Formats: sequence, C-alpha cells, structure tokens
Amino acid sequence: MNLDPAIIGGFTSRRAAALAVALALLAPAAAGAQEPPPPPAPAPPPIPKITMVAKDVLRAGGEQVVLRRRTFSLVGAMTPAVAGQRVQLAVHRDGKRVRTVRARVAADGTFSRRVPTSRVGRISVRARHEATPELGAARGPKVSVEVVAAWASGGASGPLVRLLQRGLAKLHYAVPRNGSYDAGTARAVMAFRKVNRMAWRYYADRRVISNVLAGKGAFKPRHPEAGHHVEADISRQVLALIDGGVVVATYHTSTGAPATPTIIGSFRVYLKTRGTNAKGMVHSSYFIRGYAIHGYVDVPAFNASHGCLRVSIADSWRIYKWIRHGDRVITYP
Repeated sequence: MNLDPAIIGGFTSRRAAALAVALALLAPAAAGAQEPPPPPAPAPPPIPKITMVAKDVLRAGGEQVVLRRRTFSLVGAMTPAVAGQRVQLAVHRDGKRVRTVRARVAADGTFSRRVPTSRVGRISVRARHEATPELGAARGPKVSVEVVAAWASGGASGPLVRLLQRGLAKLHYAVPRNGSYDAGTARAVMAFRKVNRMAWRYYADRRVISNVLAGKGAFKPRHPEAGHHVEADISRQVLALIDGGVVVATYHTSTGAPATPTIIGSFRVYLKTRGTNAKGMVHSSYFIRGYAIHGYVDVPAFNASHGCLRVSIADSWRIYKWIRHGDRVITYP
C-alpha cells in the first residue's frame, strides 16, 4: 500500500512537535536535579543549667540568716560554660523587686556577686541568662536569705534567737534551746556579759551576738586540777560547773553583799538538802557553815546575798543534781 507523502510528512511533524514538548517539560526537572541541596538549618544554641547558693551566711534550721549591715555572697555556675557570658541577678526584698545586678561568667562557668544588707527583711535572688548566639535563655534557682537586726531581748523569737541560743550552748552557758528569748536566755546572756566584762544587761546587742556567733567568750576555769568542782568568780558574779578542766555550764549568780560577803577560799560540799527551807533557799548544797549554793526568788545582777551563792530557782535543780558530796567549791575575788 502506497501512502501519500503529505500524510507521512504530517505524521512526522506531529511526532516531532510532541517530542519537543516533552523535552521542554523535562528540561527544568533535569536542570533542578543538577543543583546542590540547600544547607541544613543551624542547630539552636544549647540551653545552660544554672546553679547558685549563698555563702557567708548563718544557718538556723532550714533558714539562711545574715546580720544587717553585713554582706553575703552568691556563688553559682553555668553549664555548659562560655567565657564572657553574663547572668542577671534579680534581687527582691519581702517580695518587692529592688534591683537587678549582673555577674560575669568565667571560663570554667562560675560566677559570684556580693550582696549588701542595709535593711532587715527577706532577700530573694533569682539568676537568669538571656539568649545569646552561644547559649540559650535559662533561669536558675531562687536563693533566699533572712536579714535580721543584731539585737534581741525579752519576747523575741525566730532564727536569730535560735542562733544565739545555739552559740551560747556551744560556749557552755546554761541556756534553753526553744527559739524564744525567755528568762533563761536572758540569764545566759547576762552570764556571758559578766564573763566578758561587758555591761551587766539582759539583752543581746551586736557585740554580744557577734562574739557568741564567732564562738568567743567562754568561761575559763582557774583550777582545772580540781576535778569535778564549782568555781565562783566574785568580781564577775558568775558560777561555773567544771569537770576535769572542762566547763559543763556557766550561770549568772549573786554572791554576798558588801555587808555580808561570801567567804573566799576552797571548800567541800558537806550537806545537800532538797526542796525549799524556811529561809526560802531551794535545793541547797552547803560548802561551809550555813553558806550554800541554792536557788532563790531574787537573783539580781549584783552581789546581794547573805554570803551564799544564789542562782535562779529554774537552774537550781540541775545544779543540785550535778554537785556531789565532797565536791570542791572554790570562790575567788
């Protein structure tokens, strides 16, 4: 069969056109397949972990305490570490923001900042790091410190009183441990003042508190060789129970008035009587004639007895139980 050349030519032209269209459609895809893939998105900077604690503070139970007008330190670390980064420290007093300070991060990730304490109240500080190209944004823990006035007297309570009582007990003054500035605490403060030749007062001021918390001001026995014995310092109006050179307890006492002075010397306990006698003497330990260590309703800061060594009735039973027959009682001016 013979085909018309015109028909053959038309068919060929149509095939060529279709092929050209197909090649045109494939050309962009082939060109796209030859281009490199886009670079991956950069990884976000790491999120640091911030830790922080308070230093140069006192601890009363679970509370951190600092005396007013003293500074304390905030010491922290940021991990991972990038030198030159900064943390912001937001400082609040009693819940109100008072200022924001900054601390530079060292190469090892540590930072520190001193915090002054001009007013009493609860200081809370939180650390924060703002995002940078090297490190992401982060928040650290909140650190709280109670700023207290260096003063305590009758009726006070709280962390400062607990610290004062703990300090006095470590120095071997007879003191309760109840967190309340009661009569027993006042007597212990009086004894401390007497031992350290301060004004004879029942309140604790900055000097008392600072020395007690520093562990200074304990009674020092003069006769450690006397074994289990009592020493009464007439000039300072204090009485101490001492065992083998170790002070067991120190008490505020009132010795003989100028008209009826306490006898000076070394004596032995020869008689002990429980309870209250006709003269109002409570739990008496006699060391020569009618002179005794005993409790009494009135124990002023000065020497006012008839020659005995008066102690508070509240302290008399403990002293009575500690003293044994034959123990030495040494009194000195």
